[in-house]
Amino acid sequence: MSQEFFHEGELVAVLTAQPLDRFLDYKATEGGCHLGAFVEVPLGPRKVLGVVWGPGKGDFDYNKVRSVIRVLDVAPMRDEMRTFLTRAADYTLTPLHAMLRLATRAPGLGDAPSMRKVYRLGDQEPDRITAARTKVLEVLSDYGGLSFTLKELADMAGVGSSVVKGLVKLGAVAEVDAPRDMPYPMLDPDYGGKELSVGQAAGAEALRADLRTDKYGTTLLKGVTGSGKTEVYLEAVAECLRMGRQALVLLPEIALSGEFINRVEARFGMKPAEWHSGVTMTERRRCWRMVGQGDAQLIVGARSALFLPFQNLGLVVVDEEHDTSYKQEDGVLYNARDMTVLRAAINGAQVVLASATPSLESWANVEQGKYKRLELKSRYGPAIMPKMSAIDMRVEDLPGGKWVSPTLRNAIAQRIEKGEQSLVFLNRRGYAPITLCRACGHQIACDHCDARMVEHRFLKRLMCHQCGETKPMPNVCPHCEAEDKLSAVGPGVERMGEEITELFPDARVAVLSSDLYGSARAMKAHIEEIAKGGTDIIIGTQLVAKGHNFPYLTLVGVIDADLGLQGSDLRAAERTFQLMRQVAGRAGRAETPGEAMLQTYQPEHGVIRAILAGDEEAFWAAEAGERRAAGVPPYGRMAGIILSGPSAEEVFELGNALARQDLPLRKIGAQVFGPAPAPIARVRGRHRVRLLVKAEKSAPLQQALAEWAGQFRLRGDLRMAIDIDPQSFY
Repeated sequence: MSQEFFHEGELVAVLTAQPLDRFLDYKATEGGCHLGAFVEVPLGPRKVLGVVWGPGKGDFDYNKVRSVIRVLDVAPMRDEMRTFLTRAADYTLTPLHAMLRLATRAPGLGDAPSMRKVYRLGDQEPDRITAARTKVLEVLSDYGGLSFTLKELADMAGVGSSVVKGLVKLGAVAEVDAPRDMPYPMLDPDYGGKELSVGQAAGAEALRADLRTDKYGTTLLKGVTGSGKTEVYLEAVAECLRMGRQALVLLPEIALSGEFINRVEARFGMKPAEWHSGVTMTERRRCWRMVGQGDAQLIVGARSALFLPFQNLGLVVVDEEHDTSYKQEDGVLYNARDMTVLRAAINGAQVVLASATPSLESWANVEQGKYKRLELKSRYGPAIMPKMSAIDMRVEDLPGGKWVSPTLRNAIAQRIEKGEQSLVFLNRRGYAPITLCRACGHQIACDHCDARMVEHRFLKRLMCHQCGETKPMPNVCPHCEAEDKLSAVGPGVERMGEEITELFPDARVAVLSSDLYGSARAMKAHIEEIAKGGTDIIIGTQLVAKGHNFPYLTLVGVIDADLGLQGSDLRAAERTFQLMRQVAGRAGRAETPGEAMLQTYQPEHGVIRAILAGDEEAFWAAEAGERRAAGVPPYGRMAGIILSGPSAEEVFELGNALARQDLPLRKIGAQVFGPAPAPIARVRGRHRVRLLVKAEKSAPLQQALAEWAGQFRLRGDLRMAIDIDPQSFY
């Protein structure tokens, strides 16, 4: 880390998180400050947080330059962190001040530390010993004089808080005041390792060997659902802790963190630090400060944890690396998986990308030799992969407005008789529905694009969201000419709940969807209850496809396997394949074999056939061939331009002006498509229009986009967002 120091009165350049397009000069405060110091500075009448980014410019009357108010009592921002923020800003075309805001999302960083009561071993022997008191004293002895909060100590000892307070009165436990921002308890890398299978042990050793090189590298850890990927990468975390470096595990959903934290505690003896929207503001500040001081060894968090101020980052694990929630779709538009690789390269750290169904981007990087690949080919222990079959909905006798086929209904009834669980799953990816003929399975596509047409009810027209082409909503199927069979809307989970309850009035039915819970805690509690067998039939959205272990679940029925196919999204086939494989993997995770049944109107479709055959390599190779031929990611580059404003006319006017003045993009051989209405054409009263830019892989896209967008001064309430490597096209 650089030791550059600025003495009192020297000019320093400070970056603030305020929406300014430049650094501001200030005089170093009494006592001076280091490069990277977090400081409080005056800005107009306010005091704001900033970071010393380098020496000041000095192009302003020195006597009018204001002084830094104070240097905050937190670890300075390290050189590699400033490099990461700068390069991430350049890549995503994001102002640097917005990147700094991402890196300082902890409240009260400048506040004096608040105090709380903590408990440690006292100097007296209790006059009477009980089993409960013994447990408390053993915990405190085992952890060598560490202090714990009342709840932490009571939970670890498995006793009520009154037992601890009784020992305080006797002097056997000491109650003291301590700052809230305390170091996290040390994790023991040798505490609770499981016995690994031969395949797992080989994978763990390969990851350990990579860590010992102290160099950057990325490994794709691929394994069928239930193969024990978590145990393998936790061994890599253990090695990282032995080396005295910090580790970060990113999870795609808060709902996964409860079960995962328990697994970490079982492996390392203590809970790790957590960083996500489900933790309190006080705990976020503690996490941020301790990470910067090196007093948090392992952090488990959501995508924004990547922007914590690590002192010595050695390993980042991106679990379920294919998951779309790693892409932030508002504010700073970044993909945490890709930014992880950038951050690790700057820090000389290792990356593990874990998934049963990797993204095509990661698959392509392995094929090109950029990433290593480790594969776990069998499920851990007695569990085996589920049997998979298709239900051809064209021959099922199903009344109108109903969705559960007789074949699936019979399979669920058999599971209920055996006391096993069934999952009824709906693929609800995206917002735009498919216009599908329920007689022949045909989906109405655009005449000019490889994209489906979407029904716009107010317009009574079908529209292509790639090129803007529209046509009247037909009454008959253009393929089989069946009347009144075109449908654009599948069932919702609550409607499915009603249908399942009608079919199985005595069954215990649970609807599992993230929008039906008031808090992450309530959702976790419900998931735990289901895992213990408290439900016969689970009705779920994508939430259930991610990382949950339901040991009693032996049947998965996918209601509409076609819903993601042939979409306007270039990743439609890939995401359908991933989601179907993931959700099928929920079945048969204990000793009872599972079965997955896919209701489909297109059993002959290439993606459906690949899912049933389980031939992943053939699917990836075919999908890669199509993308390569089309010159789209990962074999080409794309950027989405999202324009919005209160007036549809003004937004389209700007979009047309951008499309006409595309010389900077034509210079690098890029193409501009659009403008076209965004699939969700109005959000919060603002009209939205999209353009799509496509370029060759080697093209200097960011530079050209910056020059292109820089030609325009946005008037009034017009907004433009540039999305590099878009994951969704909504």
